[in-house]
Amino acid sequence: MKTILEQLLVKQDLTRDEAFSVMLSIMSGNYDDAQIAGFLMALRAKGETVDEITGFAQAMREKMVTISLHSPAIDMCGTGGDASGTFNISTTATFVVAGAGVHVAKHGNRSMTSKSGSADVLQALGVSIDKSVEESTQDIEKIGLGFMFAPAYHPAMKHAIGARKALSTRTVFNILGPLCNPANVTGQAMGIFHPDLTEVQANVLKALGSTDVMVFHG
Repeated sequence: MKTILEQLLVKQDLTRDEAFSVMLSIMSGNYDDAQIAGFLMALRAKGETVDEITGFAQAMREKMVTISLHSPAIDMCGTGGDASGTFNISTTATFVVAGAGVHVAKHGNRSMTSKSGSADVLQALGVSIDKSVEESTQDIEKIGLGFMFAPAYHPAMKHAIGARKALSTRTVFNILGPLCNPANVTGQAMGIFHPDLTEVQANVLKALGSTDVMVFHG
């Protein structure tokens, strides 16, 4: 981690392989909260590149629990981290899209930096968020809408949660969550907290194999 931090502090971008390696180490519990927090803030100060985000996402995908669908589905999500205090728009939009007949594999979590995350909204509406892989798969394929609660599908994220809570501000993990859908969807509508990152995120999704994507801000 020391070498990586030194690179970031002098504004030197990481290669995709370097990004993959450091994120895999984080997801494997090889660093403490202070090291992870330092890494996250140094990365934010430098600014994240397409190759870095792609490498991070590939590492997270390697560690995540996946589900297999027999029919196409999309994801609708936002990165959060905009500090605007809005309600959870992506979850509201998900009901509209699913109601129109599109299968939605909704992936989300509780709020880290906003008033409410998708899991908070759904739980407040009486929806069970702690469903098994089989139950979520069945919901998506038979009902047309299913929710995948991020902690259940990304158990390795437990190694970064302490640093994220201590920082209590947006980090690259806000960007990464929407890139790591357990259903491996290739179609996605994604809101992002800063307009400068719309093209970056679209290019990352392309590098990860997505084919039908809309990334927007505002």
